[in-house]
Amino acid sequence: MARALLFTGGDCITLREEDSMSGGPEGLRAAGHALLYWQRRQEVNTHNLANAETAGFRARRVFAEMLEGGIPTVGTRTDTRVGELRQTGAPLDLALAGEGNFVVQTPNGEKLVRSGSFTLDPEGQIIDATGNPLLGTTGPLVVPPGPLEIDARGGVTVDGEQVGRLRIVGEAESAQPLRGEEALPGGRGLGEGDPVRAPGRGAGPDEIPDDLPDEMITVRQGYLEESNVSALDSLIEMTTIQRSFEAVQTSVRTLDSIMETVANRIGRVD
Repeated sequence: MARALLFTGGDCITLREEDSMSGGPEGLRAAGHALLYWQRRQEVNTHNLANAETAGFRARRVFAEMLEGGIPTVGTRTDTRVGELRQTGAPLDLALAGEGNFVVQTPNGEKLVRSGSFTLDPEGQIIDATGNPLLGTTGPLVVPPGPLEIDARGGVTVDGEQVGRLRIVGEAESAQPLRGEEALPGGRGLGEGDPVRAPGRGAGPDEIPDDLPDEMITVRQGYLEESNVSALDSLIEMTTIQRSFEAVQTSVRTLDSIMETVANRIGRVD
């Protein structure tokens, strides 16, 4: 009996014997979906491992599910578990204890940010490592010279005078279906890969979520959130993926051999 691995809900299952024997092409198609799944897991796991030391990075997790009509789909979701907070003492190192996201303005729209080592540009605008402005409730935050303090609710004060307030939004639904042209998120931290709202785009699954109420906000000034990726777990995952991929390849070779044998027998009967 030939066996091929398929996936459902992220787990492997075994094709029924009749799938492999009487529906050879279907068995190969199922094995092809499985290869795609494990390949995607390897890509995402490699990306996670590369960002194990990136402040604020949140791991991506691969999911697989059956759509209506038995069509399998593969996608990724953000692992929303909070990473450990590391104290730095820098006044513009910011993190969030609990849920929520900062928002930065990028050339492609607004992006969610869990943690970041921000700086001031020459105009006094608070920016991230790539020059994107950090947004307050009324737009980009610009502060005058002087001692800067940010309280737990996101209020920004300089020399004891409030000059702005951080915009803190909720968590986003960030399940992303797999497409052949889809690129993995960039590995520069600061919430890379989280949804953005491009100018002119209507409401949809990539819409920036609503602002959080004050009682749900806890900003930590002088802290950075570590990546929630475990390098050890990622290395173990790499071994699991490799073995599973090889098992599917073996199934493909077995199915191909069975189909060739059946074709030869049919040819002799004719």
